[in-house]
Amino acid sequence: MATPMQKRKLMGEINVVPYIDVMLVLLVIFMVTAPLLTQGVKVELPKAGAEPIADVPDHPPLVLSVDSEGNLYVNVGDDEDEPATAKEIVARVGAVIRNRPDTPILIKADRSVPYGNVVGAMVLLQQGGAEAVGFVTDPLDTYPVPE
Repeated sequence: MATPMQKRKLMGEINVVPYIDVMLVLLVIFMVTAPLLTQGVKVELPKAGAEPIADVPDHPPLVLSVDSEGNLYVNVGDDEDEPATAKEIVARVGAVIRNRPDTPILIKADRSVPYGNVVGAMVLLQQGGAEAVGFVTDPLDTYPVPE
């Protein structure tokens, strides 16, 4: 018979149910915030079979984005999500090139933008001091041919 003063045996296990709840909450938070972390302007890039840039410096490139309406955006400065004027683009590009001459200069243009708008963006980059300009594209949807 058990006496009323008999001691219970202590449990030496960890209850993991609260930790699973916390993990699921964190998973949902990361799933919601991950798409918001993409930087830059939403642009539908053209597809091209170009090779990636081989020697990329440690610092990020200067990217001039041209959206489908022809607005220009520069990823340098306080208002990256606001359209930039021609004067602002020339000034920002000039400042970046003076500080870091090895900064890659890239154009990220929507595929529906007329060629003249892209050339105008290139002219602004050249006025700012850019000597070489690259284009950001999506890879081609090619599949290996079976032999």
